[in-house]
Amino acid sequence: MSDCIFCKIVAGELPCSKVYEDDEILAFHDIRPVAPVHFMLIPKAHIASLADCDERHQALLGRILLLAPRLAREQGLTNGFRTMINTGRGGGQEVFHLHVHVFGGGPLRPM
Repeated sequence: MSDCIFCKIVAGELPCSKVYEDDEILAFHDIRPVAPVHFMLIPKAHIASLADCDERHQALLGRILLLAPRLAREQGLTNGFRTMINTGRGGGQEVFHLHVHVFGGGPLRPM
């Protein structure tokens, strides 16, 4: 998607503070962190939101969720962390490219 900021990051057109990258997944620090550690994992392929996923995405979603705790530990979140996926406008999604937030390292407001 030519107007998607995350697709531009994947393509190297915009910079990011990279945490992890492989053939399918990119993880980078959020530019507006809500905690001392705040990064997100995105699929490199454009998927607008979690609501657009189906059985074809099962393995990719599983890889993202299994990668999150490993990267959290590597970023120093050894005492726990929060994950969040905003889905759709009503769910608070601002960038319409699937992304999983991982944050922690300080007090988090109760949900």
